[in-house]
Amino acid sequence: MCRDVALPENIQRFIDEQCDACTFGFDDLRAVAFNGTTKRSPEPSHTGGLLSIVSGIFERLGVDFTEIRTADHDIPAGLWPDMREHGFDTDEFPAIYEEHVKPADILILAGPIWLGDQSSYTRKIIERLYAYSSDVNTAGQWSYYGKVGASVTTGNEDGGKHANAQVLYALQHIGLAIPPQADTYWNGEAGPGLSYLDEGSGGPENAWTTRNTVFLSWNVLHFARMLKDRGGVPAYGNSTYDWDLGTPQSPNPEHRK
Repeated sequence: MCRDVALPENIQRFIDEQCDACTFGFDDLRAVAFNGTTKRSPEPSHTGGLLSIVSGIFERLGVDFTEIRTADHDIPAGLWPDMREHGFDTDEFPAIYEEHVKPADILILAGPIWLGDQSSYTRKIIERLYAYSSDVNTAGQWSYYGKVGASVTTGNEDGGKHANAQVLYALQHIGLAIPPQADTYWNGEAGPGLSYLDEGSGGPENAWTTRNTVFLSWNVLHFARMLKDRGGVPAYGNSTYDWDLGTPQSPNPEHRK
């Protein structure tokens, strides 16, 4: 069952039956999702409610899933791997990156819409992920090659497709693979109104959003499976080791010191 959202019984039963009948193996995959809600735990998160459809599928299939609320952590804004080296007293992101992002096969950015755009917490994680994009793997590819990305957005005003477009562009730009239909969103009425989990919002009953969220879940799993089974993205023509422009390892020109 999805932990934070009560879907219509027939839809939840269908989702569970699909999971139980699946013959693919996903239990060696790891996934991490950053929830960009502006609320700290344990306050309920509408974004977390929609994201729980994804996590419910993952967990039923044995995927190692971690949800991180960015607001719960001391993560400075910035474009460097460790902001303690740039004037900040504390920075939890390097440890989060090493424990959850680096070993993950799937990376999902989830968040609300405020003023028609993604939350500041979502944008901050994009910046901090970008800080590691100039690292390379053993094949000389940028560090996110071989990982799969997706976007989940909620709000009670318009902007779902806009926010998802920004997130997916950023993820593919730093090296993640984006499957088909790797985004989902729910928007309520324009202006102040009910949010996804509010009683009477129609959010959990919205079959379009639920279907797209389920498709997102399966598509990122299938892509992660394919990439992991073949050892990632083939390293021909895209290795920094082949683009030695006079140095042992050509640095990422977009991330200069």
